[in-house]
Amino acid sequence: MKIIDNIKELREEIKNLKGSIGLVPTMGALHQGHLSLINRAVKENDNTVVSVFVNPIQFGINEDLDKYPRQLENDTKLCENAGVKILFAPKVSEMYQGNKDELTLICPPYEAVNKLCAKSRPGHFDGVCSVVAKLFNLTKANRAYFGQKDAQQLFIIKKMVKDLNFDIEIISCPIVREADNLALSSRNQYLTQHDRKLALNISKALFQAKKDYKEGIATKKSITDNSLKLMEDLDVEYIEFVDINTFEIQTQINNDTLILIAARVPESDTRLIDNIKLWD
Repeated sequence: MKIIDNIKELREEIKNLKGSIGLVPTMGALHQGHLSLINRAVKENDNTVVSVFVNPIQFGINEDLDKYPRQLENDTKLCENAGVKILFAPKVSEMYQGNKDELTLICPPYEAVNKLCAKSRPGHFDGVCSVVAKLFNLTKANRAYFGQKDAQQLFIIKKMVKDLNFDIEIISCPIVREADNLALSSRNQYLTQHDRKLALNISKALFQAKKDYKEGIATKKSITDNSLKLMEDLDVEYIEFVDINTFEIQTQINNDTLILIAARVPESDTRLIDNIKLWD
């Protein structure tokens, strides 16, 4: 496995690769969720490129850019053991010259970002789309792999690829959960022991919502009320219902409904997101 930290060398290595290229973009602090994406990319492509880059332009003011976990040594071992061909781990100065206001950014349309995570994180998806587009361009990947936990991000990236005619296939991969159903996230490292117990109520609320729907409770209000009861010790940012195909917010739920939750656990002030399809 080659570890590359600059664009010039990456481009040279990409030119020399034979066969298909799978890309797994990450911000590092890799866990089993990331590994599931990497393993699939290795299986489905001749070459796999993993990027590890904590992207500053997708963080807002007072967000956790400075404390976001950086564990390149461990990330390197995981990638090497998984059969990754190239680990691209650039510095910020390599990816961006100038501050965010001086950069050309890709901004998703208003209807895609006037809801959910974008409301509390203005500009977040501009940063996501811009760095992902750069990685598509640099790696010339045939396929890119993203987790379904970041459902709004996944929808927006798919839309960007379609609208801008990127010659790449986006592969969505299932959420990976711990034995107690907590969705894997690099930010789980922030959780105190007490907070981790509270964080479990997010997935409990989602699985209860799915159970309620399958048992005939089919109104947003009823499911929302039941979910909020389970999360009363959390600071719930949103609980929302969207059509999984269009990502439009639904007034009435159905078998294509995706329910999404964002909440903060109090002691560590850690923001977590999760989602589940009500019927599958």
